[in-house]
Amino acid sequence: MSSPTPPAYNVYLGPPAPTAPARRSRRSLAAALVAGLVLGAGGVGTAWALSGGDGSADSGAAGDARRSCEALQGFYESDLRADGAKRDIAFNRLGGAAVLSAAAAAGDREFKPLAEAVQRVQNRVARFADVSEPEAQKELKTARSVCAGL
Repeated sequence: MSSPTPPAYNVYLGPPAPTAPARRSRRSLAAALVAGLVLGAGGVGTAWALSGGDGSADSGAAGDARRSCEALQGFYESDLRADGAKRDIAFNRLGGAAVLSAAAAAGDREFKPLAEAVQRVQNRVARFADVSEPEAQKELKTARSVCAGL
C-alpha cells in the first residue's frame, strides 16, 4: 500500500481570470437617491405631524417660555421640605422650568429675565435646598411675574 500523495502547495496556476467591473447605471443610482430622500422626508414629516410641530409660535422660544411657566406654576416651595416623591417632583419641576426658560432665552432674548430669575432660584435650591429666604422669594416672585406677563 502506498501512502496518498500530499496536496501540492504553491502551485502556479496562471494569472487570475479577468472579471468585469461592477457597473451601476447612473439612472439606478439616481433612483436610489431620490427614493432615499422621499422616504427620509416622509419619515421626518410623519414624526413632525405626530409630535404636533406645526411651525406655530408655541413650538419656538415663546412655547418654551410658556412651558417653563407651566412647570414653575406646579412648583411648590413647601414640597422641597417633604420626603419622597413630593420632594423629587418639586426639584424636577424647578429644573424643568430652568432648562425650558434657558432654551427660550437662547431663542429670543426677550425671555432672558425669566431664564435668569429661574436660574437664580435653582442655584439657591441647589445650595440650600430651600427657597424660604427673602432673596430666593424675590427671585421666585420675579420669575412668576414674568410668567404672568406671557
